[in-house]
Amino acid sequence: MKMVKETKFYDLLGASPRSTESELKKAYRKLALKCHPDKNPNDPTALEKFKEISYAYEVLSDSKKRKLYDEGGEQALKEGGPGGAPHSAFDIFDMFFGGGGSRHRQPSKGKDVVHQLKVTLEDMYNGTTKRLSLQKNVICEKCDGRGGKEGAVSKCGSCRGTGIQVKIHQIGPGMMQQIQSMCRECDGKGERINAKDRCKNCNGKKVIKQSKILEVHVDKGMNEGQKVVFHGEGDQEPDLEAGDVIIVLVEKEHSVFHRQNEDLLLKMDLSITEALCGFQRVIKTLDSREIVVSTLPGEVIKYGDIKCVIGEGMPIYRDPFQKGRMIVQFKVEFPPNHWTTAQNIKKLERLLPPKDEVIMTDDMEEVGLQDYDPNHRSSAGGRNAYDEDDEDQPRGMQCQSH
Repeated sequence: MKMVKETKFYDLLGASPRSTESELKKAYRKLALKCHPDKNPNDPTALEKFKEISYAYEVLSDSKKRKLYDEGGEQALKEGGPGGAPHSAFDIFDMFFGGGGSRHRQPSKGKDVVHQLKVTLEDMYNGTTKRLSLQKNVICEKCDGRGGKEGAVSKCGSCRGTGIQVKIHQIGPGMMQQIQSMCRECDGKGERINAKDRCKNCNGKKVIKQSKILEVHVDKGMNEGQKVVFHGEGDQEPDLEAGDVIIVLVEKEHSVFHRQNEDLLLKMDLSITEALCGFQRVIKTLDSREIVVSTLPGEVIKYGDIKCVIGEGMPIYRDPFQKGRMIVQFKVEFPPNHWTTAQNIKKLERLLPPKDEVIMTDDMEEVGLQDYDPNHRSSAGGRNAYDEDDEDQPRGMQCQSH
């Protein structure tokens, strides 16, 4: 038996997860005809039910969407499945039965508007509300989106209402080129309004600019790139459903912490004394608490060591009482050359683990160490073995043949 996460869409169509494409098509045909709002004018739930079965069929008739739904359910579709926004229920019905239109057809949707909102790591740790001001087009109330008096709008004669002008150029014998461009007479709108009949409020544009304040709720644990959607808050246009305003979170760089999913990473500098003899450090958290991290005397911290504090990372999105880890990477700073006297060095040497002693022999050669300079080239380079062999021959001398 085929295992699926949810069966809701199959149940709506009266089908099973094992149904073939033709069986799903047959089930949808039967239900769509039975539940169409035109056949059930007195049933207030008919339209919603018709939309549900149409969307169910749209998903299950697409192999990629069906696979996504079978594996992750509706949540997987919402989180970025293949394809764009779902089609209108009547569009699916028309495509399936050959078109013809419907008095219930829903208007198409306008474009979505995307804005970026910069937030701090503290904002995403504690949660906050940001107020965002934006300009949007709204339908003019004075003319109800007509652009002028009733009956003043007429079809553009230049483009015949298409908004596009088509010109044909001959580019050679028997060769023609068709060029499409936006109609300049109507600015691509397909209609015209005489200047005297235009609405004084919108100047015939049908929409006016309006300021809108949106309150963006940043929940605890949200991530960079996460979206907050305001449905229907996009630009308005006559005969179009307003699009959405989509707010995308952008994380500002933090001076101490770096986020990695639910973990918070920070780098800590230690002196050689702290690394060898133990230390205590105070860390200020993103919610302004102060926590103390420490090691015991004798617990050695090496350069590059990584430790963590459980439960002091980022809150888990939609489960904010659970938190990730605070991960600390250590950098040990050594003292400068000749930082103390030779006597103190001897004392320190007696305290530290013994060092290896080398027994010198006559075959060994002792050399000195110097600071490495990557830009310095050896002065011994530039001569090859051939030059060395002819070292005594005067420069410019050539062999002659007789």
